[in-house]
Amino acid sequence: QVQLLESGGGSVQTGGSLRLYCVVSGFTADSFSRACMAWFRQAPGKERERVARLVRDGSATYPASVAGRFAISKDDANNTLYLQMNSLKPEDTATYYCAADPRCMALYPHWGQGTQVTVSS
Repeated sequence: QVQLLESGGGSVQTGGSLRLYCVVSGFTADSFSRACMAWFRQAPGKERERVARLVRDGSATYPASVAGRFAISKDDANNTLYLQMNSLKPEDTATYYCAADPRCMALYPHWGQGTQVTVSS
């Protein structure tokens, strides 16, 4: 059974940084290395937004709202996904979720429970 467990959320002031972690269990090291992974966020009353995606060749994509401030990476040896968030803004306040896309089809059958990020002005 695949499980994703996020951590690293918290409260910071505008301009601060946070690093989110997502430990994935139920994947072999090989399957994790080949999976596409992503971070999403959802704020109250807003639609869920994908903020970072990492594909098999190691390339990453970001929406304009976070490009240049967020960075997604993963450690295949430890089945861990990261999201480094810098220059945080109040509009980054949301619950952040990691998601696994084993077939790299932009379908995400596996999700974590979420971690809260709050940025105060």
